[in-house]
Parts: sequence; C-alpha cells; structure tokens
Amino acid sequence: MTVPRRVSNSPDAAPSALCVANDDARYPSGLADLHENAPRCLWMRGQLELLGVQPRIAIVGTRRATGYGLRVTTELAQAFGRAGACVVSGMALGIDGAAHRGALDTKAPTVAVLGTGLNHCFPKAHRALQNEIVGSGVLLTELEPDWHGQMFTFPARNRLIAALASLTIVVEAPEKSGALITAGHALELDRPVAAVPGPIDQPQSAGCNKLIASGAQIITCVEDALALAGLTPPPRRPRGDPAGDEGRVWAALANGALDMDSLCSASGLPADKCMAAVGNLQVAGAIECALTGQIRRRG
Repeated sequence: MTVPRRVSNSPDAAPSALCVANDDARYPSGLADLHENAPRCLWMRGQLELLGVQPRIAIVGTRRATGYGLRVTTELAQAFGRAGACVVSGMALGIDGAAHRGALDTKAPTVAVLGTGLNHCFPKAHRALQNEIVGSGVLLTELEPDWHGQMFTFPARNRLIAALASLTIVVEAPEKSGALITAGHALELDRPVAAVPGPIDQPQSAGCNKLIASGAQIITCVEDALALAGLTPPPRRPRGDPAGDEGRVWAALANGALDMDSLCSASGLPADKCMAAVGNLQVAGAIECALTGQIRRRG
C-alpha cells in the first residue's frame, strides 16, 4: 500500500488534533468489529464526547446528487437529529454534505469521516462546514494531520463509516459509487442497510434500486428510517406566533399537504418568507417535507 504524501501545513489554522489509540476508552465502539482492518489509532478534532451518542446512523450517497436526493437527505438527517441520533457521513459533496448540514440544522451531533488528514479540507468548498462540525460534532480520520488524501484513502474510509453506524442508508448512488462500498462493508459487518428508491431512468438511483432488489430495506418515508433505527418521531414543539409567518403556513396546511407554490398562495406569503417559515417549522419538528416535495403537518 502506498503511504499518503506528507506535506507541510500551518498548524495554527485549526485546533490541535488528538490521536486516540484503539485501547483508549474514547476509541469509538463498533470499530473493533473490523478486526485486523481496524485502525490502531484515529486522529480526531471536535467534541469527542459526542461519539458516545447512540444510535449512530450513516447517510451516504453520490456527489452528483439531484435536488430530490438533497431534499430527502436533509429531511432524513433532520429527523434523526430531532430524534436524538448521531448522523455519520463522509464530508463529500452532494449527499454527504447535506447529511451533515441536516444534522447541524437541528443542533444534533454529526461525525465526518475524512479521507484526508485533519489539516486538510476536501473538497475545499466544505471548509466552512468542516469548521462548523469541529464546534458541534467530530472530525475523524485514520490519516495523520498533514497527510493529503489519495485515490485509495477515500474508499478506505468507507469501512469506518459503516463500522461506526448501526444503520447505513444510501439515498442516491449510481451503479459504481463509494456509497455502495460503504453499504457492502455494512453488510459484511452484519449491519442493516436501507436505500431510498428513485426513478428507473435516473443514473443516480440505479445503485439504490439494485440494493433494494437485492434485499436492502426500502425507505418510503421518514418513519421507515426512524423505525429501522428503533426511534420514533419526537412530539411537535410549539409552533411560535400564530399571527406570524409560521402561523400562516401552519394554518394553510390544515387541510392537507401542499407543494411550495400552493403553500405560498394559500398562506398569502411571498416565496422567500414562505420558505423561511417552512424551514423554521421543519427544524422545530412541526412540519415535514415529504419525499414527493409536498409539505405537511407532522402527525
């Protein structure tokens, strides 16, 4: 195996990294199931106590996500966050990034497993996200802080994602996808794997649809995902000022689900205010966006 290239980097740009050996109490549970493939030590940065949060749910998928995939990922991650779970993913563009952000939206813990050392950010577009996770989650890697990632280090980290999680959910994945590698590792570890179905003519859904055909659990709604993790939706929180924008959106949904255009019309709010109110209500757990794109009150 080729050793990743060590490069000089400024250590002042980020908090110091902590090396946690496999005999340390802080070493994450679950990784021991990898046996000889478990790292002897992990480099971590962030709030390490959050690694004790259970269950840990992996949400993974393609970098080239569709709007549908991003919406579903956000909805699932927020639901798991509200239910008290920890969301695990790989910090990549697309589905991974949406999973981390969805968890952060609900102030829930999230663990990002990197294919680089902690002193590097890949992709660079996720620098702000990576910094945010340091403040309220955990960055984790088996590579030393100053090591760049290489082609093999990203697929290799997928075994860690699978081992950290008690359930792996693939939202969108083409037939050749790192997310399917993660699913394969989860199956080897005898951990449940679930997938979100998609259009049969959409390449991003081909891998998910094949997983389902091969026996993976199918996710048709948020409740499916929560049930697989042994969780139930938490009760709704107060909806805020009934005379404000959130109250108008809530009232407009009294007779059933609506798409965004219809909701703007029914609430009498311009699109930007309606979307902001929907976001606030969704984070509060009062409403949910269905996989079809329709917005509805939570039962």
